[in-house]
Amino acid sequence: MGHPFGDTLFFEDAVKITGPSAFNIMLKPAGSLCNLDCHYCYYLDKAEIYGGKEPRMTEQMLEDVVREYIAANDVPEVTFNWHGGEPLVLGLDFYRKAIELEKQYAGDKIVHNTIQTNGTLVTREWADFFRENDFLVGISIDGPKDIHDRYRKDKGGFPTFDRVMNGLRYLRDRGVQFNTLSTINKVSEGRGLEVYRFLKGIGSTYLQFMPVVEHVKYPVDPAGKVKKNARPYIVDPSTEGAQLSFWSISSAAFGKFMCDIFDYWVRNDVGRIFVGLFDATLASWCGVMPGTCIYGPTCGGNSVIEHNGDLYPCDHFVYPKYLLGNIREKSIRSMMESESQIRFGIGKRSGLPTKCARCKYLFACNGECPKHRFNKTEKGETGLNALCEGYFKFYSHVAPYMDKMKELLEKELPPAYVIPWARMMKP
Repeated sequence: MGHPFGDTLFFEDAVKITGPSAFNIMLKPAGSLCNLDCHYCYYLDKAEIYGGKEPRMTEQMLEDVVREYIAANDVPEVTFNWHGGEPLVLGLDFYRKAIELEKQYAGDKIVHNTIQTNGTLVTREWADFFRENDFLVGISIDGPKDIHDRYRKDKGGFPTFDRVMNGLRYLRDRGVQFNTLSTINKVSEGRGLEVYRFLKGIGSTYLQFMPVVEHVKYPVDPAGKVKKNARPYIVDPSTEGAQLSFWSISSAAFGKFMCDIFDYWVRNDVGRIFVGLFDATLASWCGVMPGTCIYGPTCGGNSVIEHNGDLYPCDHFVYPKYLLGNIREKSIRSMMESESQIRFGIGKRSGLPTKCARCKYLFACNGECPKHRFNKTEKGETGLNALCEGYFKFYSHVAPYMDKMKELLEKELPPAYVIPWARMMKP
């Protein structure tokens, strides 16, 4: 059976393709280079693509990227999203130069900067730089010490929680805007509310949660035996010999994790604390495009530039077969508007199984991220999201509250007015 949508271009696709050029790109000036060795990091293995060499974006490449990225966006505001690996390993001078180049090429556009860091390298000097240049800083922290330190260790195998908290203190002391990015993994199962309260307690008001579901393959010696204490490679689920990693969260546990947080949030924190999934769900409920790509109907607007200028369609698909080209040879605009990029984008929708096309929550989920769509339906169709059960549980659970918040918005009232109503409802 073919997929329900095929390669059909919808009206909104045509509008996007023919309209003003506008997209986000993650910039990875240090590639996969990082001072940590997190078990579940899907990016550390990318070093193999570049021969295992220590990556570093040159000053000339930085200038080319800044100039082209600003020029390629036909919108009044452009955001530079600095990612890794660990972007802070390049040092302050690299980002001082980046700011200088942004000002040089901005023209009449407003330029913003965000940076995602593990927080261990943040110092008072870094915090001052972020504040002075109005950076929004994303801190990767998984929750309380025992949860965070389980899988987020450094290269020597030592825990990192205390160093992250130290870096976070510098940010808070200097008044730097920050949000938190937390994985939901095996060790955090059943502890959603505990994690939420912890993150809220450290001052995070915008929380992003990323469920971890990865497949791995263990390195073997010439005799075919698994190497002792070797780091497993995170691989495409279709890879021969791939197996689900031991740190992956189950679909049902993911759903419970988010429901447990939602039940507290909707009765106490609406309008004060913002949770990525909750915001995206309310947006979808109201017929508005969600603010994050994974819940949109198509992909392709959140690409990646590597340290050497290679452009890939997505952070989770940095594999040679998805390479769009290099900015030394092609313009960013031409690659982002290429047939390969368009097909990658609509492939998210065309790859949906019939079960998803008929689901009442398709408008909210849209199959979620393609990186998780490796399961089969009861009828044997491919492309079912591994977290489908959890998402269905979540959407079913929050539906009455989303209906109420939508009703409030239609009356031009704040969604926070749902709180007293929710407190009368049985969780």
